[in-house]
Amino acid sequence: MDGKIFNSRGVHVAIVLGPAIFDLKGQKIYDLRGVNIYKLSGELVGHLTDAQSTKRHLDKSTDKLFPER
Repeated sequence: MDGKIFNSRGVHVAIVLGPAIFDLKGQKIYDLRGVNIYKLSGELVGHLTDAQSTKRHLDKSTDKLFPER
C-alpha cells in the first residue's frame, strides 16, 4: 500500500510506492517486502510497524534508516 513514512517524532521522511521506498527527493533508497525493509543490495535492515496504514510511523530503532533533511 502506498503512503508516507514518518519518523518517531512525526517528521515526514520517506514515501512508499508499491514495493519501494523513496526519499523525499524521489530517489529509491530501500525495497519493501511485506513489513520488512531491505537495502537495494538485498540486506534486511528493518521493518515497518504498521504496514496497512497510508501513514506509517517508525519506532526509534528504525529512525536511523531515514535521516531528517
